[in-house]
Amino acid sequence: MRPFVVCALLLFKVALGNACASGEFTDSGQCCSLCPAGSGVVVECGKEDTQCAPCPRGTFSDSEGLSRCVPCARCPFGVPTLASCSATQNTQCECDNSYFFLSSYGLCAPCSKCNRGEGAVRECGPQGDTLCHICGPGTFSEEDLSTKPCQKCTQCSDSEVEIRPCMANSDTLCMDKKLHILSRPADADGTRDSPRWPGGDAAMEEGEASPAPGTPKFTPQDEGGSNNILVYVSVLAAVVLGLLIYVAYKCWRSCKQKKALSKARAAELGTPPEGEKLQSDSGVFLDSYSLQDNQPSKGTKRDSKQDTRLYINLPPHRQQEVERLLQEGSGRGWRHLGAALGYETEQLDLFGRGEAPAHTLLSNWAQKEGSTLGLLCSALARIERPDVVTALNSPTQGVSVV
Repeated sequence: MRPFVVCALLLFKVALGNACASGEFTDSGQCCSLCPAGSGVVVECGKEDTQCAPCPRGTFSDSEGLSRCVPCARCPFGVPTLASCSATQNTQCECDNSYFFLSSYGLCAPCSKCNRGEGAVRECGPQGDTLCHICGPGTFSEEDLSTKPCQKCTQCSDSEVEIRPCMANSDTLCMDKKLHILSRPADADGTRDSPRWPGGDAAMEEGEASPAPGTPKFTPQDEGGSNNILVYVSVLAAVVLGLLIYVAYKCWRSCKQKKALSKARAAELGTPPEGEKLQSDSGVFLDSYSLQDNQPSKGTKRDSKQDTRLYINLPPHRQQEVERLLQEGSGRGWRHLGAALGYETEQLDLFGRGEAPAHTLLSNWAQKEGSTLGLLCSALARIERPDVVTALNSPTQGVSVV
């Protein structure tokens, strides 16, 4: 008798499964109630129905369900707070562009990007990471690593022929009917109607010789198709020429920006761009700032382990040099440094999704309290990177012989 009751109870649960929002039942077969947003489970559903209570201060529940209230997150050091935590919403932090606040780790992580064939249904921002979905029927996305939504497929016009239908990763491919690239269908007897010139029959009646078999015939339609092809080829050549001009302009602009940046760095260091001539006959130029920095004065030599200077106060060019050495991959790089600074593997994987993980790591670490050069040098020493320690404490300029 007892097995029969258990089977009947299971069948009753299956029959009411679609009507029960929670999908769980008490021992007596009653559907378990869901706790509303802003409330959490106090006593789980079992012998009796679910018992809920409002989330206390410092916790939240942003949707109805059968879970308990979750502790509110805190914004990282130096990151502004957009919205404080409430009973129905977690803390929202204002991270930089292309970053979002990852509440589970309490840090700003790089935004994800959608693959080809996927579109963004939610942009990366205070609400969370980018949310991607596969493009549905009638939409497509040809861009890789994109943050744009799926686009609507193109519909071929009456004067065009559809060569390839629209797919999730490519748009519809159409061709103008006037190009006459498609061959004509054969007749029932296997022959084709050869195009004729207007008045061709009259010309034959006047005794004009017909062309020899196998000789190609040109019609006004064929001539029009050739003209269209020439137009497309001319447009393609113009596009290629424009691309070449654009690439040349970008290269010239990049070189110009590098020169301006070099001059700005030289001005920031207080040295003339050409260097100072020490001896009129030797032809040797030395950066005076390098002399001052490479020759420590008596009693001012700083112990790297006790260096209380903050990394965030270093000049930008010095930070860029450190990030470059850690990014290039010679020896132990930014991942080993992150582990030495106390970051977990999941956090380092999030940093690695960005374009400059070394910059992301050091920028995030610099926002913490006590991010001094002494601690950074100690971590670099543990991963055996004395070259990066040298870059932290000495400039990159030196002696240049002319």
